[in-house]
Amino acid sequence: MTLFQPFEGLIFFIFSLLIYLVVQRKLHHEIQAVFLLLTRRPALALGLFSVLFFPGVLVHELSHLLAAKLLRVRTGRFSLIPQLQPDGSLRLGYVEAEASDPLRETLIGAAPLVSGVLLVGWISVAQLGLLGLTDPVLRFSLSEIWQGLGGWLRQPDFWLWFYLAFTISSTMLPSASDRRAWLPFGLVIAVIVLIAILAGGGEWMLTHLAAPFNRGLTALAVVFVFSMILHVALVLPFWALHRLLSKITGLKVI
Repeated sequence: MTLFQPFEGLIFFIFSLLIYLVVQRKLHHEIQAVFLLLTRRPALALGLFSVLFFPGVLVHELSHLLAAKLLRVRTGRFSLIPQLQPDGSLRLGYVEAEASDPLRETLIGAAPLVSGVLLVGWISVAQLGLLGLTDPVLRFSLSEIWQGLGGWLRQPDFWLWFYLAFTISSTMLPSASDRRAWLPFGLVIAVIVLIAILAGGGEWMLTHLAAPFNRGLTALAVVFVFSMILHVALVLPFWALHRLLSKITGLKVI
């Protein structure tokens, strides 16, 4: 066993997540720029952006709501209307839930990620057949990717499933408010693990927990790779359209 073998799943997960975040933010910027150049009205551009991602926002907020109900946490207002926040960020929807213990708040906050990963994974594998593209993408084999895309585009109802997978994957990450209980909960878990290691349980954890931990994180990383593929497929077209509209209108979005 190499030094990094017990952490291969974690490394793969972090690497895939970081790349996904970069591509996601770039695509969101290009889409917003295109809408703004087309409408020249920030409010209308915001409305179009929210409509585009509505299926994903719906899944995100319903996941919060269902998790809160299952965990017996009282909920308040529920909204799918986009709002521009004072710090300039965009909130596409929200569910109000009363304060509870860190465990339940963590589970409620993570619910959109869980449902998003399951849905995107199912659509990508069962409906879009993206599993065959994972290895070529990781190896940057453009010829194999191009061949795979030919079969990908022939999938039944391809554009519907592509759209749903794209919007869900783009909105499945927990927001800052969703993650507010993660730090105290994570510290509790870290203390428990540290105590177990100091008590001599480190070798037992590596033997019995490292393999399932790696498999779980690897599966999660594969879903982020699928999500990255969906976003990469749209980045170039929106980037080109953004540049074309800027040239035609003489306007530049910063």
